[in-house]
This record gives sequence, C-alpha cells and structure tokens, in this order.
Amino acid sequence: MTRTRPKKIPAEERRNITVEAVIDLAGSSNPDSITTAAIAKHMKLTQGAIFRHFPNKDAIWKAVMDWVAKNLMARLDRAAGDIASPREKMEAMFLAHIAFVADHPGAPRMLFGELQGARKTPAKRLAQSMMKQYAERLRGVIADGKASGELRSDLDVEAAATLFIGTIQGLVMQSLISGDMDRMRADAPRVFGIYRRGIEADTPTAGRG
Repeated sequence: MTRTRPKKIPAEERRNITVEAVIDLAGSSNPDSITTAAIAKHMKLTQGAIFRHFPNKDAIWKAVMDWVAKNLMARLDRAAGDIASPREKMEAMFLAHIAFVADHPGAPRMLFGELQGARKTPAKRLAQSMMKQYAERLRGVIADGKASGELRSDLDVEAAATLFIGTIQGLVMQSLISGDMDRMRADAPRVFGIYRRGIEADTPTAGRG
C-alpha cells in the first residue's frame, strides 16, 4: 500500500500561519511571555520548523505587526470606502476598528506591548508607523467634515483625532481587562454617539443618520 506524503505548505502560507498563531496566543497571554517554543507547540511543530521561515524572534514580531497594520487599515478602508459623509465615515471607521479588535484580541496586546517597550525593534517602528498613518488619515476625514459643515468650524482637528483614537484604546483596554469582547461591540455605538455630539456642528448640513 502506497503511503501518501503530507502536503507541503508553501513558505508564505507557513509564515502567515505562524503570525496568526502568535496573535492567537497573545489573545490569552502576555506577549512578552510568548517564546518560539510556545509558538511551535501551539502549531504542533518543532522550533526548527519555525526558524526555517524566520531568522529570529524579532523577525516574527515584525511580521505580526505588519499583519496587524495591513489588516486593520484594510478593514477601515472597506468600512469607510463608499461613504460620502465625513461624520458617517468616522463612525464606520470607529466601529470597524472595534470589530477588528473583537475578532483578533491578540492584536492590540501585541501593539501595546511593542509601543510600550524600551527597545527600538523593527516591530516597534512598524507599530509607530501604523499609528502615524492612522492619525493622518483620520485628520484628513475630520478636516473634510469641517469643510463640509458637518463638524464644528472651531473644532481642533489634532485634538479630535487624538480623542478618537484614545476612545477606542479605552474601550479596548477595558474589554481586555474584563475579558468581555462582546461588551465592547455593544458599547461602541453608544460611546461614539457621545463623541460625535462633541464634534458635530449644531445644525449638520448633510449625512445625518
């Protein structure tokens, strides 16, 4: 009887599976405590198999941050892409970000861990770049809202962007602490409603929903 050999997984797919394994592990444990041995055990592989695709742990963490950045920004783009109203675009981005975190609770743990770390690793530089890109995109939407008359003419764009991101981070941290990601999904629309009332014009001209 001929034995069928296990299907060989392409290198890129193996790298993606490794990244997903790290995010999965980070959802229930401190990212600093995740070792390559733990990753290999989670994937039912040897450490040697991991290192055939990544030269070291820093390279794995960099790949994880790259995955988070690409997938989060893609989720925001899909949510806001066809919306004309800047205010409604902001709400779509807010809820999409919350949904992404609820689906991948390990992602914010990895992100916060890198941003708080003292080492200037490639992963930390990627995380900082993503946050900068996110803030720039948000400032553009807020500026469009002021120009259209949907948002207050005296609105501080920088402060509004900071508060938007900070509000999401607050919801995320509370959910991670409580371990209740579903509550974050439920709370997000009401929390954004309070934020929106602080930035919108007294008599919005368009896109009221």
